[in-house]
Amino acid sequence: MTTDPRWIDEHGHEIDEDHRGLVYDIHTLVDRRRALGLFGGIGVTALLAACASPEPGGGATAATTATPRSSASASASASAAASDLVAEVPDETGGPYPGDGSNGVNVLDDSGIVRSDIRSSFGSSTTVAAGVPLTIALTVRDAATGSALVGAGVYLWHCDRDGSYSLYSRGVEGENYLRGVQETDSAGTVRFTSIYPACYSGRWPHIHFEVYSDVANAVASGPIVKTSQIALPEEVNDLVYATPGYEQSVRNLAQTSLARDNVFGDDGGIHQIASMSGSVAGGYTAALTIGV
Repeated sequence: MTTDPRWIDEHGHEIDEDHRGLVYDIHTLVDRRRALGLFGGIGVTALLAACASPEPGGGATAATTATPRSSASASASASAAASDLVAEVPDETGGPYPGDGSNGVNVLDDSGIVRSDIRSSFGSSTTVAAGVPLTIALTVRDAATGSALVGAGVYLWHCDRDGSYSLYSRGVEGENYLRGVQETDSAGTVRFTSIYPACYSGRWPHIHFEVYSDVANAVASGPIVKTSQIALPEEVNDLVYATPGYEQSVRNLAQTSLARDNVFGDDGGIHQIASMSGSVAGGYTAALTIGV
């Protein structure tokens, strides 16, 4: 058999296979394992071009420049897509004070429930709940795709500075403050102006919410897409509860923890702890992105 002249050295001797270089190895592997698809999505031409000598003047060939650039672009796109994904928030109880008609009173069909500032009652009472200012920013995404859920309805509620729930607790049965419905914007976000809730006995400080397909379904007590809760972080709890009016919360917080909480305890609230910014003097913002 005639030896390929590429593998003959300057003395006329055949070069040993182990010293013929990467180009020879690639040709041999392709011939032997083509059916197995050894190189997957990597083009053989690109591999060979990458092994070739640079053109005169040091310039790379078209193949060596185009292939890495397109690979980098694909990797960047894949990374960007992955970063948009968000874990599905756990389903949690709405608790005994939902005000959505599932346990007695229904505030969702009352005129005035669709609002962003939930500090005051509406209707026959205008009582304003006292406490450290808190803005709640909840962003809702499709857990499967990462896409923002635009136009979804979010019903949100929580206790007041004393640990009481409007519509239910003794002394505030005639109030409906700290409850409201909003529509998610183009980023899938709703924002509520509220006050920092108390820590009452047996529970970690938290905020309740229900997600509906749209506001129309929310105010009609239609099908609920997701019921869950937001956990407030310990560091900010300590700062807020050191202010006047939250004295009972200090004692209650000392007797519980995220790990012992009957809602967040199973996973430490890993997908439900809000990110906080702000201060006691200027108020806080609690932000959370959830997948549904």
